[in-house]
Amino acid sequence: MFIEERLITLFKRNCQHTLTYWSVFFSFGLCIAFLGPTILDLKCQTNSTLQEITWVFFSQQFCLLVGSSIGGAFKKTLFSALAALLLSSLVISLVFAIIPFCYNVLLLAVAMAVSGLAMGIIDTIANIQLVALYQKDSAIFLQALHFFIGFGALVSPLIADPFLSEHCSGINSTEDDAGLIHHFRHSLAAGFRSPVPLNHSEHSALITEQSSVSYAFWIMALINLPVPIAVFVLMYREKLIPFCPNGSPRLLDKDELAMETQTPETAEAPEQDAGGHGDLFSCCVNTNLRELPASFFGVHILGGIVLFMTDGIVGAYAGFAYTYAVSAPMSLHHKTAGYLPCIFWAAITGGRLMSIPLAYRFKPVYLLMISLAGVIIIVLLLLILYTSSIFLFVGTCLLGMFLSSIFPCMLAYTEDILDYQGSDKVSGCSSFPTLDVRLTFLTDQSMMELEHLQ
Repeated sequence: MFIEERLITLFKRNCQHTLTYWSVFFSFGLCIAFLGPTILDLKCQTNSTLQEITWVFFSQQFCLLVGSSIGGAFKKTLFSALAALLLSSLVISLVFAIIPFCYNVLLLAVAMAVSGLAMGIIDTIANIQLVALYQKDSAIFLQALHFFIGFGALVSPLIADPFLSEHCSGINSTEDDAGLIHHFRHSLAAGFRSPVPLNHSEHSALITEQSSVSYAFWIMALINLPVPIAVFVLMYREKLIPFCPNGSPRLLDKDELAMETQTPETAEAPEQDAGGHGDLFSCCVNTNLRELPASFFGVHILGGIVLFMTDGIVGAYAGFAYTYAVSAPMSLHHKTAGYLPCIFWAAITGGRLMSIPLAYRFKPVYLLMISLAGVIIIVLLLLILYTSSIFLFVGTCLLGMFLSSIFPCMLAYTEDILDYQGSDKVSGCSSFPTLDVRLTFLTDQSMMELEHLQ
C-alpha cells in the first residue's frame, strides 16, 4: 500500500483527536489571513492612517508570541489542553463577530490582540498534542495539520474579496472614479485631515453605511463555529465535561498506568526528566541540561533561527502583499491585488497537501533543504524584479509553495533527532511569532516611509 498499515491503524485509533486538532488549525489559518486584504477597509472603518492601522498587525503578532509562549502551560492534562482549545476557537469566532463594530483603531487592536493570544495557544497545544500522539510517526500528520492552516488562510481572503470596497465614498467627492482608485490612499489621508469637523463626521457616516466588509467577518464567524463544537464533542467523548464524571479512560491513562508499574529506581529518571516541565520557565533551570551535548543546543538554535525567519516571512508577506500591490510602483486595481493573498495561501495549502505523501517517502531534512533554497532564491528575485506585476504573482505562488512545508519539516526533523516530548516544542513555536512581530514593525516603518515619499 502507499501508506503503511501501521500508520493507518494508528490514525484510526486517534482519529477524533487528530481531526479535532486539524480543525482548530483551520481556525488559526482563518484568523491569520483576513487582515491582509481587508486592511484598507478597516482603515476606512476606523478613520485611521496606514501607519496607525498597521499597529493592528503588531498587536496580533505580539499576542500570538505571548500565546505561543504560555500555551505549553495547558498541556499538563488532556482536560486543560482541550479546554484551552475550546475557549481559543470560540474567542476567534467572537472576535470575527465584533470587528465590524470596532470604529476606533485602539478597539480593533485590542480585539486583534485577543485573537492573537487565542491563535498562539492553539498553535502550541495542537502541535504538542499531535506529536505526543504519534511520536516518531508524526511527520506525515504534522504536514496534514499545517495543511489546514493553509486551507483556513485560503478560505479567509476568498470570503473577504467580494466584499472589499473599491474606494471609501464621501472622502473626496470632487474627484472622478478613476482618480479615486489611483489616489485612494492620498484621498483617504486628505479626508482624515479635513479641518471641517461636520463634513468629516458626514464622511465617516457614509463610509460606515456603504461598507460591506462586515458581512465577510460575520460569515467567517459562522464558518468557524463548528470548530469549538468539535472540541466540545471530543471533550464529551473523553468524559471531561464536569457533569459527566463517570466515563472512559483518558487518552494518557495508559501512559500513567505504565509509570505506576515502574519500580522506584526506574521511575526516578523519568521524574527527573519531567522536572523541566513544572512551569513555563522551569525548563531553563533544569540541572540535566548540563549533561547534554553541545549538538543538543545547536539543533535547537538552528531550528529556532529557521522558524524565526521563514514563518516570520509568512506573516509579514501575507499581511502586506495586498497593500504593496495597490501602492506605487505597482498601483494594481484593488480587485486584482485582492487575489494575491488568495494565491499565496492557495500555494501554501497546495504545497502542504503535496508534502503529505512526500513526507512519507523522503526524510524531513531533504525536504527542508530544498524548501529553504527555494525561499532564498524567490525572495531575491522578488527584490530584483520589484516593478514586475507579473512576477509578483508568480513569485507569490512559488514563495508560498516553498514556505509551506518548512515548519512541519523542521518539527519532524528535530523530533527525529531529539525525541522531544513538548517543552522543546514550546520554544520552537515561540520563534516564529517573534519574527512576525519584528517584521511587522519593520514593514510598518517601510510603508510609512513610502506613504511620506508619495
